[in-house]
Amino acid sequence: MDDQVLAAMARWPNVPAVHGWLSLTARGQWRLHPHGRGWGAPDEEPGEAITSPQIIAFIGRNFQADDAGRWFFQNGPQRVYVRLDGAPWILGLETDAQGSPLLRTHTGLDYGPVTHWWLDPEGRLYAQAGQGAGLVADRDLARVLDTLCTADGRPLDDWLENPDAPVMAVHLGGTETPLGLLSADALETTLGFIRRP
Repeated sequence: MDDQVLAAMARWPNVPAVHGWLSLTARGQWRLHPHGRGWGAPDEEPGEAITSPQIIAFIGRNFQADDAGRWFFQNGPQRVYVRLDGAPWILGLETDAQGSPLLRTHTGLDYGPVTHWWLDPEGRLYAQAGQGAGLVADRDLARVLDTLCTADGRPLDDWLENPDAPVMAVHLGGTETPLGLLSADALETTLGFIRRP
């Protein structure tokens, strides 16, 4: 957290938290809900895109979770809980200096190492790491699937086309990681976050 945020929290310790004002889309975009009604479904209450690079960076630096798995933006002394339309971290694929695949969050942080991968029934790919749960952004999903391969060396996207046997683990950059199937109703409990706190 920023020093000025920590100082504001110390100076005004009992500012009530707010809900319904901020959301994070499944593509990693922050959205403001000026009437505080951001707890509906994304198509019901899409909100207004936040486009200022300074504000986006400020939110990203002060974004974290509480012990219950509720993610928030600490705006000075006030905690602003965030509706998560995908996951706390929206992931994109980049390469490091050696050309190895690298996952990066919507806030520009390196993500991983991944400890578990999850596929949901709609084809979304989630990851679990020490930083919390991540969702691979749709724009990078095909590239990530091309990068992942099964334990026997088959590209994961080939296996998805013809799933002839269960896949229990996949490889990304030489590291074997478990892969599981995830039902929509088990998303929050399995990945440890609350979408609408």
